Amino acid sequence: MLFQEPSNNSAATGNGLDPSQLLQNEIDLITQAYQVTVEFFTTYTFQLIGAVIIFIIGYILAGKIANAVLKLCQKHQLDITLSQFLSNTAKMLIVIMIAIVALAKLGISVTPFIAAIGAISLGAGLALQGLLSNYAAGFNIILIRPFVVGDTITVQGVTGVVKEVLLAYTIIADKDNVKITIPNKHIVGEILHNSKDDSLLDLTVGIAYKEDPISTITLLENVIENLDISGGTKATQIGIEAFGDSSIDIALRIWTPTEYLYENKFKAYKAIYLALQEANIEIPFPQRDVHLIQK
Repeated sequence: MLFQEPSNNSAATGNGLDPSQLLQNEIDLITQAYQVTVEFFTTYTFQLIGAVIIFIIGYILAGKIANAVLKLCQKHQLDITLSQFLSNTAKMLIVIMIAIVALAKLGISVTPFIAAIGAISLGAGLALQGLLSNYAAGFNIILIRPFVVGDTITVQGVTGVVKEVLLAYTIIADKDNVKITIPNKHIVGEILHNSKDDSLLDLTVGIAYKEDPISTITLLENVIENLDISGGTKATQIGIEAFGDSSIDIALRIWTPTEYLYENKFKAYKAIYLALQEANIEIPFPQRDVHLIQK
């Protein structure tokens, strides 16, 4: 019996199709794609050009409006952070509106996009609740301005000079010039102390009971006045604070620039010591008299 060897042409021609048929199929696909492309550009060319022109003009207009908002804020001397925020927000809103108009020009419905953006915004708001609360608090600080750059504030047990106010956080520098970052949500709604440019320098010196405290107070007033360490409009206060066991305690309350707090403190104590020494006013040390009773 004779057996005919099977032909391999079927495998080579792609599942039994003739090579010429395969070529014809590829040509038909290319022709169909070409026709769809031509039809799309024939139908939507003017809409596409119009949408691009609308977006470009709108983007340029958004930039000009943002610059105008920034100049207007600067003219009214608003905080630079608030001015930039309002400028960027105005530009972003205008660009979004122009994009919606451009999409509508192409016949694309923006309703599903708006719904999707709303859902995404809700999820992002829940996930970034802490961050968004910082931004909201920062906007509140910039708008209400309970303090500005250069003020000395105390909040959450931290004291320092305000160096920068951002939407998310505020940077202050303490007495050692260490920068501290405070999230704005921990500032808004809390008890805030603002002493503007100065901090209180509270000093105490004791003199012996044999000395005249009134003349000593006058001497110290002259010493502090000659040092010229007082800042702002708050007057220096010097007076008798207490009658201690071994001395009459004289207190000095001096408002001095926060930036030079420790420098002025050391300078004041040095000048006080030299003035008391020159005037022969005794600074007593603690002492106690002990009496022995013999029975």
